[in-house]
Amino acid sequence: MFDEKSYNLKMDKAIEVFSKELSSLRTGRANASMLDLIRVDVYGQQMPINQVGSITTPEPRMINIQIWDANNVPLVDAAIKKSDLGLNPQIDGQLIRLPVPELNEERRIEIKKIIKSIGEKCKVSIRNIRREANEDLKKLFKDKEIGEDDEKAHEKKVQIITDNHIKSVDDKVASKEKEIMTI
Repeated sequence: MFDEKSYNLKMDKAIEVFSKELSSLRTGRANASMLDLIRVDVYGQQMPINQVGSITTPEPRMINIQIWDANNVPLVDAAIKKSDLGLNPQIDGQLIRLPVPELNEERRIEIKKIIKSIGEKCKVSIRNIRREANEDLKKLFKDKEIGEDDEKAHEKKVQIITDNHIKSVDDKVASKEKEIMTI
């Protein structure tokens, strides 16, 4: 039996990942979640920054990272510089200060492109899930587990679910772009 709910859940998961990526984009205000996607190569594995130090935002344009192990300071520094956040870490012993600069027009346009690209990746994921669902339907039809009418009805449902998720992505992209462009 075919169950479109599982594909709906997979698409929801894709949007959840997309939303998390969006929240990590900086909007000109210091926000600890900006560092969520950065991974540091420590102890032989990739770890998020919040697992090698504590992150605080003492003021609107500053993020402080208190690194617990002094040996990890240069690794965290390198990971931040390598990320596309455009932040310049200042090291003071085991404390890394990240001043969050005002967004200039050029950086805003750059971030808009990143938002669009993240949105496109998410839409591709959603379309891949739709393709997977349709392939499963074709297989069920071929194995004579469902009739042609059922196959067409389920395909329509899957398409509706896909369209709703794609619209959700487009809405989130538009909303985030508006947030970025608001000075």
